[in-house]
Amino acid sequence: MSRGRREPIEVICPKCRYTEIVYLPIEDLPLCPQCNIRMSISELLDEGKSY
Repeated sequence: MSRGRREPIEVICPKCRYTEIVYLPIEDLPLCPQCNIRMSISELLDEGKSY
């Protein structure tokens, strides 16, 4: 798997639990549009994930 291409990750607001999907590489994690605080990574959305 090549890490050079843009990969989706799910980020979540630690306060209100708002989630959003952004693509790596990004400079900074986005701010929550509701709380205006820095969101954190919830999950890496790799293809071929098994449950």
